[in-house]
Amino acid sequence: MIKIAVVASGDISGVSPGYDLFVGVDKGSLYLLEHGFPLDLAVGDFDSVTAEERKRIRREAGVFVQAPAEKDDTDLELTLKEIFGRCPRAKVTIFGAFGGRLDHMMSNLFLASEPDLMPYMRQIELVDDLNIIRFYPAGQHRISPIEGMSYVSFMPADESRLSISHAKYLLNESNYFLKKCYSSNEFIGKEIEFTIDKGYVVLIYSRDRR
Repeated sequence: MIKIAVVASGDISGVSPGYDLFVGVDKGSLYLLEHGFPLDLAVGDFDSVTAEERKRIRREAGVFVQAPAEKDDTDLELTLKEIFGRCPRAKVTIFGAFGGRLDHMMSNLFLASEPDLMPYMRQIELVDDLNIIRFYPAGQHRISPIEGMSYVSFMPADESRLSISHAKYLLNESNYFLKKCYSSNEFIGKEIEFTIDKGYVVLIYSRDRR
């Protein structure tokens, strides 16, 4: 499976040479170039860069895809559709998806709700220094702890019913309550099992700021 790093903004901490392809989203393209990484694909409306910066991105990108400023998708959604259209089995890690505009962050948290991206949700991961976000479709799943991450939280899609077992805080028929985000759960020395009856769940590994 091809590993692709996607940079959505200026926070590229964690990006390493260990990826097969490097993709920039709008100004994220410039940050890749400025930090000495390849730019295999650049996608966006590029309204956040100057004309000279856009020329540089176009010149140095392996593939340059410019979208109109008025569109239905975010630049990141367009980028993911471009990636999976070219590499349908790619494993995509997205950097810089948080910490900027709140509306962008919320769109990124619910990428799996986009019908064209839903089939690829298990291939998408969003990462920053404090969080790792993954998406799981309806069904039964088992997850392992990640070193350095203290907590795990679950955000089920609307009208989805979640159950959690083998965790510090259980959720089942005996104690079920409806909540948009079941936060701050913890591993207890074994894998956590959870079931989502329909839709999908946003899974958030996190740690406190040190």
